[in-house]
Amino acid sequence: MPDQSLTLAYVHIKDAAAVYELGNDVTGVKLKLNDMFEAPDVSASLADALGDEYNVTNWTIQQRIFFRAIKIEKIMVFCILLLVVAVAAFNIIMTQVMLVNDKRVDVAILRTMGVSPKSILIIFLVQGNLIGMVGVLIGVVVGVVVGANTAQITAGVERLLGLNFIDSNVFYLTQIPSDVRWKEVVAIAVVGLLLAGLSTLYPAWRASRTQPAEALRYD
Repeated sequence: MPDQSLTLAYVHIKDAAAVYELGNDVTGVKLKLNDMFEAPDVSASLADALGDEYNVTNWTIQQRIFFRAIKIEKIMVFCILLLVVAVAAFNIIMTQVMLVNDKRVDVAILRTMGVSPKSILIIFLVQGNLIGMVGVLIGVVVGVVVGANTAQITAGVERLLGLNFIDSNVFYLTQIPSDVRWKEVVAIAVVGLLLAGLSTLYPAWRASRTQPAEALRYD
């Protein structure tokens, strides 16, 4: 954090004690934990043990605004990705509707042969869900591979194009960090499957309502 580093000055503890006339006393103690994400729990425990006489803080409080901004960005990115998935679901609906219109005669022939509307409904539901499953599977595989190798891919593209996407003079980071979280991957995959399944309901229902006489009238 260059902006914060400019506001800090490191001196020997004895020199600082002499300036503030503290003698052998100190103004505070900093703890370094093996797991940085335990800081909120540890600081809460210390605050309860020490009482109101001491001020206990941690990096999540000191950087609250920064991490809140990151959280908002994650929410917005999730909403944008959800819109992308919704567009994909809409494409499945239109594909299924076009397929139903194209197969009206075939559906009507199946109906005249004794196939029930329920069976027609199941046929189109299975087809739509298979399309969704294949799409989700490809998306998960490609997403996990790219997400796990983001830094390497970015470096390779930079070398190939001779560009520097992340300039250290502008950004705090020198590379794009990535962390594949399987819980989020599973959650997104489940949402994708649910949207794909829901998007097939209307086309499948429409196919099951096909009337043989009307569909075969002009064929």
